[in-house]
Amino acid sequence: MQTFFSEDQLAQPGLQRANDILRACVHCGMCTATCPTYQILGDELDSPRGRIYLIKEMLEQSGKPDPNTVKHVDRCLSCLSCMTTCPSGVHYMHLVDLARTHIEQAHKRPFLDRGLRWILAQIIPHPGRFRLALWGARLAKPFRRLMPDPRLRAMLEMAPPKLPKPSANDNAQVFPAKGVRKMRVALMTGCAQKVLDTDINDATIRLLTRLGCDVVVARGAGCCGALTHHMGKSDQAHGSARNNINAWISEITGEGLDAIVINTSGCGTTVKDYGNMFLGDALEADAKRISALTLDITELLMRLDLPEGGARPMRVAYHAACSLQHGQKVTDAPKTLLKRAGFEVVLPADGHLCCGSAGTYNLLQPEISSELKKRKLSTLYARDPQVIAAGNIGCMVQLGAGEKIPVVHSVELLDWATGGPIPPKIAQILP
Repeated sequence: MQTFFSEDQLAQPGLQRANDILRACVHCGMCTATCPTYQILGDELDSPRGRIYLIKEMLEQSGKPDPNTVKHVDRCLSCLSCMTTCPSGVHYMHLVDLARTHIEQAHKRPFLDRGLRWILAQIIPHPGRFRLALWGARLAKPFRRLMPDPRLRAMLEMAPPKLPKPSANDNAQVFPAKGVRKMRVALMTGCAQKVLDTDINDATIRLLTRLGCDVVVARGAGCCGALTHHMGKSDQAHGSARNNINAWISEITGEGLDAIVINTSGCGTTVKDYGNMFLGDALEADAKRISALTLDITELLMRLDLPEGGARPMRVAYHAACSLQHGQKVTDAPKTLLKRAGFEVVLPADGHLCCGSAGTYNLLQPEISSELKKRKLSTLYARDPQVIAAGNIGCMVQLGAGEKIPVVHSVELLDWATGGPIPPKIAQILP
């Protein structure tokens, strides 16, 4: 793609990076075939190719973004399916992140839009605030139909009927390996996850210690920064990332770490990109070191030689989170591990398509998200599963809300198959 940035613009690192990405695009349109929003809306501007054109014009002009451009960029899920499809290696993830930062800085959104985004950014990354907000949403949920804005209704719908009690396992501490120690790893406990589903981290710690890992929950580590990063709030996102980098570097220079393990793939994609986020920053070297050590939980379990489990008469539909299959290119490990553990694993049609969660997308674009959820559940249910397994808390909440088939994290099943307790959601359906 031909670009027309000035020399002064190209002197800015962000625009230079955007220019490199834009020039790699050859307009082939292969990305349109796998773009969820294009499939639903049928608008070229809601495809990666269309958004690339809009972003190019917006960044070249360097002024106030056009409202139409903002609308179509906002509709992007950042599912990154286009990056898997693209034959030219266009790094769409970095391009759309640059576009969102520019929009956040140069565009004044309507009052309600600004308020909703501010609330999400100030609440979800902070577990204490998030827990209080969900309690409040539960009280207001019966009146959701009175809400004039569908986004407000979606926020109330998000509130689960009950919340688990906080897990002491999420506090800063070290869980020693059972038997001979093989590795020392840091576990990111996340922010929303430890409010919505404490079973995931609990199962991860049990499984890793059983396989010979010291598991460190580092003091000072918290939200990965993904939520605010994808809203264009780069300063807030970098602040969260900086806290994690400093916390983990402290562990590395102390007793050492063999890996940083993450069981929420949306977080993992962001942490693996810390090196890019801090290019040119004094923290760049440490950020790259952290990114290089980061593994999804299934990547680490493949290295640890998870033992085979006994045959289990359970049909598991595996949902591949976009951030795992497209963002991190981890595709085979989760399925291989589940099969090794003794489960019957089935895959839905169009498994490359997003479920509609995408961070805060299901709250800010509820109509599109709802349609994507409907389509995803249809393909999953077509395989007649007893349980659905996923590797990302956002997908689990999206697919499990109001549905009868339980949705669990893959690590919960692996923990159960190798000596851990039955996942509570599954225990409810067993005879």
